[in-house]
Amino acid sequence: MASSKSNTQNLHFIMFPLMAPGHMIPVIDMSILIAKHGITVSIITTPINVSRLQPTINRAIEVYSLDIRLVQLAFPPTEDGIIPEGCENIDMLPSLNLAYDFIRVVNKLQEPVEKFLKEVNPRPSCIISDMGFAWTNELAKKFNIPRIVFHGFCCFSLLCLHNLEKKDFLASISSETEPFVIPDLPDKIVTTKAKLPNSVKLNSSELYNWRQFNKQAEKESFGIVVNSFKELELEYFNRYKEAKGKSVWCLGPVSLCTRDNLDRGNKAAITREQCLKWLDLRNPNSVIYVCLGSLCNLAALQMMELALGLEATKRPFILTFRGGYDLNEVENLIKEDGFEERVKGKGLIIRGWAPQVLILSHSSVGGFLTHCGWNSTLEGLTAAVPMVTCPMFAEQFLNEEYVVGVLKVGTRVRNEISEVKRDGVRKAVELVMSDEGEGKEMRARALKFRVMARKAVEEKGSSDMDLRSMIQEVVHYIEKQKQQQKS
Repeated sequence: MASSKSNTQNLHFIMFPLMAPGHMIPVIDMSILIAKHGITVSIITTPINVSRLQPTINRAIEVYSLDIRLVQLAFPPTEDGIIPEGCENIDMLPSLNLAYDFIRVVNKLQEPVEKFLKEVNPRPSCIISDMGFAWTNELAKKFNIPRIVFHGFCCFSLLCLHNLEKKDFLASISSETEPFVIPDLPDKIVTTKAKLPNSVKLNSSELYNWRQFNKQAEKESFGIVVNSFKELELEYFNRYKEAKGKSVWCLGPVSLCTRDNLDRGNKAAITREQCLKWLDLRNPNSVIYVCLGSLCNLAALQMMELALGLEATKRPFILTFRGGYDLNEVENLIKEDGFEERVKGKGLIIRGWAPQVLILSHSSVGGFLTHCGWNSTLEGLTAAVPMVTCPMFAEQFLNEEYVVGVLKVGTRVRNEISEVKRDGVRKAVELVMSDEGEGKEMRARALKFRVMARKAVEEKGSSDMDLRSMIQEVVHYIEKQKQQQKS
């Protein structure tokens, strides 16, 4: 099963992630992992995204002598003007309601991508593309190469969504707030329609058609790649693979592919030295780190409640403001309240991109208040940091169920989709940061997952073996195609 460099040196993997931080970051890490096997890797994106990713790629090339190429294609014009000029990443959109329109515009890249595939050398061997880019299936067929689908979700959430879409299960649920049990899972998972991604609720005919197109393309694909590790969700991995009837490879945690943990996905708003200097002054497990993701849509007043809840804990904290909400309004509220002045010396506020992996891996950090995006969730587990959960959209509420209900390494800020209250934040943080009772038990469980995660990516670990298996299956596919062409 080994993928020695001797039989991979002519391979060329094409990576095409959705232009959103939660999709691009794991694909960059995955690209580094693949390239370490002597494979040429080309990452297709647009100019603004190239400028964001270039520092990370340059460092990987320098440290590991890899053949990774950033392929810059012009962002398609938007004739209807729905997507503002210069918005080349979902985190740049004025509203998340434009996400589907953004993907619709990005899909116009099919022709320039095809032109690139025709001209590039070495010849493409495989396409790994985002689930929303179903048309890459057509290109894969045209070039007689396999297409592998990347979702950005874990096996648990993928299986939940798969089961909900079977037999139109959601059609029988009329209320957005009526609790129901997701069918055919190893654990009892209760949710509501309001907590599910819009893509499975299919609120419009256009969205329904898009979803069906993507599902059909996935059926025809070569396989599915997941940023997770089997030991974390083995039952869900097995059931998901069986449900899909095709290869599913768990390659994670891909964030462990490199020691480069500063500018992951964008330029950090704080230097490594500044960050470590602040953290080094704090006691072990004393700091609560707060980040609600690159696409946070929490209202300004809610962010203020969250900040005041942190202050009420009287614990040291790092609070990040990345964007997605009205930053000017947040800044005005902070100024009017005098919050920043009061917490000086106790709290560090990072305005912009934070070096999350660097922060989480520091010994002074003892808790993580997170939106439950899968990358953040996995990074928290990999660092053995228990979580305070505050999901907002997409599959984040499902991830919360797994973290809190199944893995038991976190607690909720709120039980339903309701307003964030400072006292709820305070209580949740105190529980997770406690050295006794539930907090102590969560920390012990999280530590076990960190050990499992690191073993998974070591040589002959489960994720390492899945990566080798994926590469070898691509090699076999190409060799088979060559034999058929000869005969």
